[in-house]
Amino acid sequence: MISIQIRKLTKRFGPVVALRHLDLTINPGELFFLLGPSGCGKTTLLRCLAGFAQPDEGQILFGDEDVTGLAPHRRNTGMVFQSYALWPHLTVAENVAFGLEERDVPADDIRQRVGAALESVRMGAYAARKPNELSGGQQQRVALARALVVRPRCLLLDEPLANLDAKLRLEMRGEIRRVCKEFQLTTVYVTHDQKEALSVSDRMAVLDGGRILQVGAPQEIYRQPVCRTVASFIGEADFIPGKVLAASGGRATVETDLGRFEGVLGDPTLPPKAGAEVTVSVRPECWVLGRAAQAQNCVQGTIGDAVYLGEIAQYDFRCAGLTLKIVELNPRFLGAAARGELWASVAPADVVVLVA
Repeated sequence: MISIQIRKLTKRFGPVVALRHLDLTINPGELFFLLGPSGCGKTTLLRCLAGFAQPDEGQILFGDEDVTGLAPHRRNTGMVFQSYALWPHLTVAENVAFGLEERDVPADDIRQRVGAALESVRMGAYAARKPNELSGGQQQRVALARALVVRPRCLLLDEPLANLDAKLRLEMRGEIRRVCKEFQLTTVYVTHDQKEALSVSDRMAVLDGGRILQVGAPQEIYRQPVCRTVASFIGEADFIPGKVLAASGGRATVETDLGRFEGVLGDPTLPPKAGAEVTVSVRPECWVLGRAAQAQNCVQGTIGDAVYLGEIAQYDFRCAGLTLKIVELNPRFLGAAARGELWASVAPADVVVLVA
């Protein structure tokens, strides 16, 4: 297992700055996700790690080795592409063996290592098939085996599940995590799929405009985003503008058009001053609906549009000129029968005060 260190990394494409002085450390054996909207720089960063793109400034270290100027084939990384990139005229076993043959590995070792790699991704019975005889999920497993067979010191995954249907994506999420942990690989995984990142990663970085906005564990980033961009990209959120009345010790009191809210600061290291304009962020599932007002963080309104989805219900909650999105778990479903006045309340720990 190796660590990956990125120091002051910058990459330009003409006048466009794709990466802006990035600093990041990925721990040995960590399954680390790069997450963000299209054009945020996540794939460019992955290509720099693989050696397919050269940064204009900065360093990339695998362990203690500076690999910034090394050619891709000298970095000993395994790469899995979104398109799988399997040779259509070769069998599954021949596709997996290709990288070993290029490295002049003895034939007996190739057979042994190819067999072991295919078994590790549960594709041993398909060794003689061609790629066009496989499902999308099976092709993805072959691409993963091909990356693993060369015994890479790190694994790089570029949106590997993007071409699969919803059911296969769910299945492959668990498989990829199992394989990475079984082989003790330091893994960097690029995706724009928030559910994928939340369910699979050890840690993640959210990028936007070539900058890293936040790094942390999935629960940390979901529950306490540092800015509105992170809060809106990772899951859904209700945003309520307001002004700070007081802020200290990582907590804040904010006055809004819906009333006063007590909450936690998204970034406790940069507490806002009294009077500063901020945004209150609340996840839709954190609201609790009831017929009576609560002591704090409570707003009065009515149900507008309501959608029943089985395990959850989604409501548009109209109050003081704003519409909040509220999600009820294991719902009673407050549809047409609940058009009267209701109260929505939220715990202070679930109210995040964002400066940016």
